[in-house]
Amino acid sequence: MKIIILGAGQVGTTLAEYLSNDDNDIVIIDDDQSRLNKLQDKHDLQVVKGNAASPRILRQAGASDADLIVAVTNSDESNMIACQIAYTLFNVPTKIARIRNPDYVYESDVLFSNSVLPIDHIIAPELLVTQEILRLIDYPGALQVAHFANNLISIVHVKAYYGGPLVGYPISVLIDHLPYIETQILSIFRQDKGFVPQNSTIIEAGDEVFFICAKNNIKAVMSELQRLEKPHKRIMIVGGGNIGTELAKNLEQNYSVKLLERDQEKAERLSEKLSNTLVLCGDASDQELLFEEHIENIDLFLAFTSDDEANIMSGLLAKRLGVTKAIVLVQRLAYLNLIQGGSIDIALSPQQATISALSSHVRKGDIVKVASFRQGEVEAIEIIAHGDSESSKVVGLKMSEIKLPQGAVIGAIIRNNHIIIAHKSTIIEENDHLILLLNDRKQVGEIEKLFQVSSFYL
Repeated sequence: MKIIILGAGQVGTTLAEYLSNDDNDIVIIDDDQSRLNKLQDKHDLQVVKGNAASPRILRQAGASDADLIVAVTNSDESNMIACQIAYTLFNVPTKIARIRNPDYVYESDVLFSNSVLPIDHIIAPELLVTQEILRLIDYPGALQVAHFANNLISIVHVKAYYGGPLVGYPISVLIDHLPYIETQILSIFRQDKGFVPQNSTIIEAGDEVFFICAKNNIKAVMSELQRLEKPHKRIMIVGGGNIGTELAKNLEQNYSVKLLERDQEKAERLSEKLSNTLVLCGDASDQELLFEEHIENIDLFLAFTSDDEANIMSGLLAKRLGVTKAIVLVQRLAYLNLIQGGSIDIALSPQQATISALSSHVRKGDIVKVASFRQGEVEAIEIIAHGDSESSKVVGLKMSEIKLPQGAVIGAIIRNNHIIIAHKSTIIEENDHLILLLNDRKQVGEIEKLFQVSSFYL
């Protein structure tokens, strides 16, 4: 597949690294030669210096025979124009654009079509992060929750703690504890090493556990691995940008919400915009202000300014002053592993969310959705099985007969909107949606090949 990536920022660079290992023909455009040099030194790809929305530069990059254009420059407008040019001049089949401005996102149904702005898929990082936070608020104690198959089924990433009934016991007793709930533990990370567990595997305190179940059974399964946290009631949001504002709008009817914004004018505008949120003007590093606002009674502290260091430091301070849980936004991927799991409970990255969303559109095979866990190390995918027993390497086979790469596991099948938790004797049928978890995301290429229908039978 020939893929042109517009923009060699953090997302463009990560995406190029991500795709260059999969036998793709990658071209990346940027106006910063030093960024391009670094990429070319490390990876087998082509680079073109120039304006990503220029017809001449797109032609030079080979847009006339490109299969896909991914526009992830820092400008929404450049991304949109580039997709328009790719469609009008070069007839590129698939065009994806990162769009940050919520004004465009809210009108996306009207704006983005071949007759208006020809963009096939838009990726809105702020919206993705907002949705992820809302899921974490719905399931206190989870590190990450990803829904698949139109929200029928979920993969949940949690830490096991003493007090969970399953901790200290083999996985096999789970069916005794929850006899009416279909679930499967897909993977365990112990001391940073992942493995696919057996029924005899004993769950240890500190294990990071990935399990799959129907969405409405998440809390029941979580309660086996840790004492369920009380639902959050009092929430403080730091930063009145797109994410902070959208979160406050979504939360203010059901929670006690305070929003802290440094800029006086912005704070005043937000106080008019938000009906049930207490908007404060001030700095999250001001201990006196935090004490005045009874920081020790806050259940959830969300730091979502555009400054990584400010988010991290305010999160650490809030935890030291008695906040129950702190979630912070981090732009730099290098910070994620450094801070998560320490005093700060969860660190989220718009870049990581963007890469996950892009992955389902740039992968080969009929992949419906991709979700990344553990800062992109682990990947879950929803893929559709096509063909028959002659043309497919999976259709007509029992689970136990499918040759999956080591560390990959099939968690469930969705068949005619019915959930089937995977067992060794389960047989794959055509058009089944399979939910898989891969302990190493580099195995996605092998999964794609496994699910390809043999052209000999087409």
